[in-house]
Formats: sequence, C-alpha cells, structure tokens
Amino acid sequence: MKTLFAALALTTALIAPGMALARPVTVTTTLNAYGGNGAYLAFYVTDAQGAYKGSLWMAGGKSKYYEHLSDWYRATGGNTAEINGITGASVGAGRALSITLDLADALFDAGYVLHVDAAVEDMRNSPSEIAVPLTTAGSGQANPGRRYIASLAYGM
Repeated sequence: MKTLFAALALTTALIAPGMALARPVTVTTTLNAYGGNGAYLAFYVTDAQGAYKGSLWMAGGKSKYYEHLSDWYRATGGNTAEINGITGASVGAGRALSITLDLADALFDAGYVLHVDAAVEDMRNSPSEIAVPLTTAGSGQANPGRRYIASLAYGM
C-alpha cells in the first residue's frame, strides 16, 4: 500500500502542473562500456529556474549509495520517500535501461529539464551526467552523456 501511495503521489506531482493531461513517455538510457560495476542512476525533473520538481526513477536499490548521486541528493535532502516504489536494479556497463512513465503534457516545451545523475562504485561520481530539455521536438533524439551514459532518448 505504501508503494502504491508513493507512486500515485509522484504521478500526481508531475501531472498536476496546469492540470494537464499526461502522456506515456519512454526514456531509454544506454551506458558506455566503462569497465566497472553497475551504475546507480537518479532520474529527476527541474523547472525553467532549475528548481527540483520531482523524482522519476532510481536505478540501484541500496540507499547507502544515494549520497553519491549528489545533485539529486542535494535537491531532495536524501529523502528516500522521493523514490519509494520507483526503484530498480543498477544498470550494468554497456547495457540499456528503458522505463515508461506518465508525464504531464505541461512539462513539455515549458522549460522543464530531465536530469540523470550517475555513480559507479570505486569510480568518479557524475552529477547531472546528462540534462535534457523536455521538448516535443526532442522526442526520439539521442543525447550524449558526459561519462557513463552513452546516450539518452525519450519518446512519446
């Protein structure tokens, strides 16, 4: 029940802007073959002013490592309630993660940005590994990451 409530609260928070309709958006993230352990990834959204608006997904299940996702951690104060019910396994080097989320139409073409922080055990952390503006024109476009992410694309 707690997981269901957390998922509903997150969906509502990201659908509520302008009480707009939501659309399913598939985010596909492909990692480089960096030669290390699985990456922890935090997917979250900020508004046009850079203010944190909500967490979308967390890849990696051990909360003791979340502090290494430093931009996300700073924005949320490390509050694991932000990701309760929206977590999955870490993502191995050279592998891809594809998640489908319901995002409000109002998030697109309004200055909102999808961020992904990345961290790999015994390797450098990569806060805001990638930051992609949410635009309808950007749908289907591959965007390169800085260190661990080879590409990220979202499709509507």
